[in-house]
Amino acid sequence: MTSESDKSDVVDSPIGFSQHDHGACVSDGLAAAAAHCKEGGLRFTPVRRKVLEILLQEHRALGAYAILDRLREDGFGSQPPVAYRALDFLVANGLAHKIERLNAFIACVHPQKSHTPAFMICRLCDAVAETLSSPARGALGDAARATGFRIERTVVEAEGVCPLCVDKGDT
Repeated sequence: MTSESDKSDVVDSPIGFSQHDHGACVSDGLAAAAAHCKEGGLRFTPVRRKVLEILLQEHRALGAYAILDRLREDGFGSQPPVAYRALDFLVANGLAHKIERLNAFIACVHPQKSHTPAFMICRLCDAVAETLSSPARGALGDAARATGFRIERTVVEAEGVCPLCVDKGDT
């Protein structure tokens, strides 16, 4: 998440690989989620909040069992449905995304707007950066229109090497 002064940059720049105030990132993300839930009449339960907080603390995708381990450490229970129900809620309400390639989850950096995310995934450290995508406007959209296909959902995941791993010479 970003501070108020950075909101104009959110649309164009992926946050996972950029330098930012991580403490503000987490607190702003939790505040935005609470506001979103309040506006929508959704219950932002303590376990849902904690799962989102765990996701916001990382800029890499986490699997459900890694999240469950962290929940257990914080006294939220140890049964898989605890984590899966919270993740289902967060994904269904635009507060998190599932990274298909990793079978894992990441907090949404644009929860305040409806969008089609695209993910850049570091193949070395599993860091993930989210950015906005417009697949319906590109070649995929052209092909869909030409065949009469209506796109309802896309998953755009690019694999590569993040700037940190490049700088460390891990490539």
